[in-house]
Amino acid sequence: MTAATAALLATAPVLLAPPAVAAGIPYSEQCTFPNGKYPGRPWALQRVLLDELWSQSRGRNVRVAVIDTGVDVTNPQLTDAVDAKSGRNLLPKNLKDDNGNPIERGKENGTTDTVGHGTKVAGIIAARPADGTGFVGLAPDATIIPIQQNDAEGHGTADTLTQAIRYAIRAGAGVINISQDTSNAVKPSADLELAINEALAEKIVVVASAGNDGLGGNVKKTYPASYKGVLAVAASDRNNERASFSQSGDFVGVAAPGVDMISTVPKGGHCSDNGTSFSAPYVAGVAALIKAKHPSWTAQQIVAQIEQTAERTTGGHDIYVGWGVVDPVRALTEDDEPLESPNPQAGLGKPEAPTPAKFQIGETAAERNARLATYVAVGAAVLVAGLGGTAVAIRDARRRARRVVGAE
Repeated sequence: MTAATAALLATAPVLLAPPAVAAGIPYSEQCTFPNGKYPGRPWALQRVLLDELWSQSRGRNVRVAVIDTGVDVTNPQLTDAVDAKSGRNLLPKNLKDDNGNPIERGKENGTTDTVGHGTKVAGIIAARPADGTGFVGLAPDATIIPIQQNDAEGHGTADTLTQAIRYAIRAGAGVINISQDTSNAVKPSADLELAINEALAEKIVVVASAGNDGLGGNVKKTYPASYKGVLAVAASDRNNERASFSQSGDFVGVAAPGVDMISTVPKGGHCSDNGTSFSAPYVAGVAALIKAKHPSWTAQQIVAQIEQTAERTTGGHDIYVGWGVVDPVRALTEDDEPLESPNPQAGLGKPEAPTPAKFQIGETAAERNARLATYVAVGAAVLVAGLGGTAVAIRDARRRARRVVGAE
């Protein structure tokens, strides 16, 4: 591949199974198409109070473009989630493999996915609830626009990715998910960045995976995740720490679950996979929920809301998890007014002081009050130091005060 060739970030080996066995097969850790239903609630959803989340928004009327390997609509949880009429296949025609043999290109509406990658991405965003499984998309009323731009052989290029972004704009996307990057972290042609800017100008939230080349603490930029205004998502594990493979860099905006991610597969059922490819749609789903609740908010304001409400254990941004691990419920409930982004990549000037992390642990009233007092003291010290964030600090102090009064 050339430096501008778009490569999949996380593509697991696939074993094809006859469609006739889809209905009654048990779930298997060995990923097959189709596979059985995942019987429980995946850990990445267990960490979210879904009833509380969906009382605020379910993503209705928000269209999310999945620019990927296509989305297979024969999976029952995706059949009603995908707008097949709006889909598009942008792969070059007359494709051939390395031996010169013709490759099946797939349907023109982007609903063919022989890899399974795009189908997993779409499921994390908007899979509909189904009997027999606890898996569901974070925004189960959102609509997926399937845009097939890549395949198992990596025929997608920076040019077709650019075309896909522009098509997503015309198709009415409110959120664009890109779980791919360009190879070798070489900055592509200026036209790709121009397409990103065109999307942002239309208030479209652009979410991209940070990349999976983070072993050994490797730090490098990846595109389109590194472009200004794009929300770059790293992968976190069950402990809210960076997954070992997750790409690091100052461009990382937030992190989201990316290890042992259960999602939908072609022909029915579910499968587990790892990668920032599956962290990005987790955040794209949250973006869809916010956009449905606040349709007038700009892309920058939605990104700021996700960043400012992320769970943090430090007082600022780091290259591993950005501003923290996304907290879907907090992003949908602590939204009194739109915020400015703390992320220098968003081009909004001096970063604000972040709000403290919200830990889900058991504690006594005395311990809680002591912790809140510590947060207030730390917040005051930050203000004295001139780090900004006055509005956020005042808002959070009032919120904490109300919580303490309510608890007494």
